[in-house]
Amino acid sequence: MTTLAWQPEFDLQQPRMDRTHHEFVQLLAAAEHAAAGAPTDVALRALLEHTEAHFEQEERWMSQLGFAPEGCHSMQHESVLQVLREVVRRHAAAADATLVGQLVAALGQWFPMHATMMDAALAMTMAERGFDPETGRL
Repeated sequence: MTTLAWQPEFDLQQPRMDRTHHEFVQLLAAAEHAAAGAPTDVALRALLEHTEAHFEQEERWMSQLGFAPEGCHSMQHESVLQVLREVVRRHAAAADATLVGQLVAALGQWFPMHATMMDAALAMTMAERGFDPETGRL
């Protein structure tokens, strides 16, 4: 059983953002599978690298838009990255499937709220202002 499966409400009508979110859900499932016995280090590093790029992309968009809730949104990103980096570090030092399972469960609870509230507000602002995420232009 996967901690998080893709839900229609995660589609925010911003193709690049939606692709990135799909990838996040897939990588989270891979980390969950890895915690059950597959190569966990590889799955965790892939999730971390993707999440860093994912958040950097959203941070760039928020900055380009002068997005008002940027501070709160960014604080969530930073908190998630701190935890993810710490789990990767601890797992590398002493493989701990329980810790990875806890991370996956926590991210599985966090992501739906973040996507449907924080990211949805960003996607709506992008659409309202005619922002092109590919070029960074309004």
